[in-house]
Amino acid sequence: QVQLVESGGGLVQPGGSLKLSCAASGFTLADYAIGWFRQAPGKEREGVLCFTSRGAIFYYLDSVKGRFTISRDNAKNTVYLQMNSLNTEDTAVYYCARRSGFCTDERQWYDGWGQGTQVTVSS
Repeated sequence: QVQLVESGGGLVQPGGSLKLSCAASGFTLADYAIGWFRQAPGKEREGVLCFTSRGAIFYYLDSVKGRFTISRDNAKNTVYLQMNSLNTEDTAVYYCARRSGFCTDERQWYDGWGQGTQVTVSS
């Protein structure tokens, strides 16, 4: 059974950092592109960035470039989203999903969506 589980969210002050995890089961994560998306209250779910099976990163939001990065631990079948210099506009539920093929910010091309993890940036 294909499953992705996000974790690591929480409440953080502006300027702080969080590291989200996306743990995969039922498939080999390194064989897929993994996208991170987020959905703020009252807004559409948007693509944040994508990590290809070969390790390339595609950013879909200019606002996260230089602040967010992604890595993968093949032994743990897990992808990590490191978020630094967080601000209130980063508050959202963060999701990971997989795609067989190239990266895209169009969520309809992804499957295996996790339940999301809440990130709240507030003083």
